[in-house]
Amino acid sequence: MQQIALFDDLVLDAPPTEGIKYAGSKLKLIPHILQLARRVDAKTVLDAFAGTTRVSQAFAKSGYRVICNDIAVWSEVFGACYLLNTKRPIEYQPLIDHLNSVPPVDGWFTHFYGGQPNGGSAVQQDGLKKPWQIHNTRKLDGIRQEIENLGLEGVDKAIALTSLILALDQVDNTMGHFAAYLREWSPRSYNDLTLRIPDISVARQNHQVFRQDALALSPNITADLAYLDPPYGSNNDKMPPSRVRYASYYHLWTTVCLFDKPKLFGKVRRRKDTSDTIAASIFEEFRRDTDGKYFAVSAIEQLLQNVNARWIILSYSSGGRATAEELDAVIRSAGKVLEVIEIDYQRNVMSGMKWTNEWLRDVEQPNHEFLFLIEK
Repeated sequence: MQQIALFDDLVLDAPPTEGIKYAGSKLKLIPHILQLARRVDAKTVLDAFAGTTRVSQAFAKSGYRVICNDIAVWSEVFGACYLLNTKRPIEYQPLIDHLNSVPPVDGWFTHFYGGQPNGGSAVQQDGLKKPWQIHNTRKLDGIRQEIENLGLEGVDKAIALTSLILALDQVDNTMGHFAAYLREWSPRSYNDLTLRIPDISVARQNHQVFRQDALALSPNITADLAYLDPPYGSNNDKMPPSRVRYASYYHLWTTVCLFDKPKLFGKVRRRKDTSDTIAASIFEEFRRDTDGKYFAVSAIEQLLQNVNARWIILSYSSGGRATAEELDAVIRSAGKVLEVIEIDYQRNVMSGMKWTNEWLRDVEQPNHEFLFLIEK
């Protein structure tokens, strides 16, 4: 088995991408994903669980036509921003300058999510911690309302919203998601919210962006290669399902995009539509069916069988809901495995191998990621 340092020249062979702090980020995997993609003759790529769209961005910058999909509203916004733009970036400078000049106001976001500095403590008089300091939520309130006042639509609105989210991500008081906030204000939370033009370029291909369930979309979209990174969830049976839902982790980005001022609940002021009574994605389902098989594993099997692509790159993280043996059987039923790449984040090394059962030996190790190149 060949082992390569995780940060050698091979790994650095990837275009720059842009995104927010994200629990499911595949930033470090992008070079390996592109490496596997170059092994096959693909021109069109389906990124079925796009998240922050970093993988979609990398494929687009590498010359592929990209079909970007995710069920999250904010992911659709990012996709439109980075994949559908037809203007020179500098053409957006007047808009960004205008939004930066909008006067701060005390609005909905400030009421629920803005906190006073309090000498360093993020715990407020109501006993709750806050994700942003009040000087930044007041800017957020003013800018978000102005985006509506300007009547922005399509890519223009997506770029304005992406710019706002990127700026908010730089001044937040979190560990990278909105399921909990820090007790002491982070150093970055004292900085001023400042928008800039996202790292966009003029689209060179006829990319597409969807916001659909991957199981519903995949049979109806034709691509040469599909990159599948389903949210396997946690194998911790004691973890409430809401805590592994991306809708719960990133509820505030949804609210920034929709500007719908939803009903809230809980200490972190989550959207009511991310509560435990709302059905999670089938890929994050923690229960088993009557045959003792995880619903999430069955969903992965269905996805692999139905996706309309000749080649598939499948991501799998150790510690996910699917067991190695279950996933192995599902992969084998879908087609021929051409290559497996294993990344050990603790040792900063990767291993490349032809298809054997070697990966099963290491799957229980923490912080291991596997990429499977499959030909259907």
